[in-house]
Formats: sequence, structure tokens, C-alpha cells
Amino acid sequence: MPTYIALLRGINVGGRNKIAMADLRALFASAGFDDARTLLQSGNVVFEGPRQSVAALEHMLEAETQARFGLSIDYIVRTATEWKRIIADNPFTTEAERDPSHTLVMLLKTPAKAAAVQTLNDEVKGREIVRSAGKQLYLIYPDGIGRSKLTNTVIEKKLGVRGTARNWNTVLKLDALASTQA
Repeated sequence: MPTYIALLRGINVGGRNKIAMADLRALFASAGFDDARTLLQSGNVVFEGPRQSVAALEHMLEAETQARFGLSIDYIVRTATEWKRIIADNPFTTEAERDPSHTLVMLLKTPAKAAAVQTLNDEVKGREIVRSAGKQLYLIYPDGIGRSKLTNTVIEKKLGVRGTARNWNTVLKLDALASTQA
């Protein structure tokens, strides 16, 4: 069975949309997935399941989460193979090595339109850098994420696509977790 990586958008942030990781693993088990493992409290799950499209998995997991927890949560799912490609395609390898906590990848539900990415880049007011690659954005926040005006909300609004971001440390930890599962 293939290995997948699921990222939940906006859970356990500021006391909202709280889901215990043990409960999340139980949801995956009851949905028929094997060996669900979580990383951190922000909703990162590595699991095995029957081969199917990531869009179908996202839809099913969103419905299961709504039914079990009463929460409308977006899931972004990638295969372990896609995850390795995300790592290999990072245009900011030097920055990721030097400052992985300020190097992020934002995984999108659907690819962003090139014109929307250009508009987003044109409106960046700080030193942040954004590069698009398919259903991912690669981001550099040299002055930190907390003070940046380039928030997930701004990005989603400009692109018209929902997504969730993880820093490079988490990206690599998820890859390691998926590699031990394969």
C-alpha cells in the first residue's frame, strides 16, 4: 500500500479547532488506514492506505473529521513520492539548510494560477520571497514569520486557493517518518 502524508489546516491554533493527536490517529484507523503516525500537534499524519487520488482522500478525511469532531477542516494530502519531489524541487536549498525555520513550503489544494502568483509577488512589502511550483509555494521569511504581513490568509486571498504551510524542519521530519513507513 502506498504511504501518504496528510496535513490538516488550522487545527490546534490559538485554542481553536482542537484535536488530540491520539484522536486523529483513531480517526485514521477507523477509516481503514494503516499505521497512522502523527508529528507535532499541528496536524501532520503519515499513513498507509489503498491507492487512490489525493483529492478523494482529502474529501473523505474532511467528511470523517466533520462527522467525528464536528469540525470543518481542510486536508492537504500528498503521496510519499510527491513529498520527495517537493523536497527536491525546493528553489531555496541554501536558505533551507542555513535557516530551515524561516523556509516554508505551502501546500495548496489546487495549483495556483501564474497570474495570481505574480500579483502576490508584486504585492510583497517585506523581504519575503515566494516561488510557485505546481501545487506548492516555497517561501522565505528572512525577518521571521510572526511579524510578516505575508500571512496564510493574504496568500490564500490573492491566489484564490486554500493551503497550509510547514517549515523546512517539519518537511524533513515528515519525509523521514514516511521513509521509515515505506
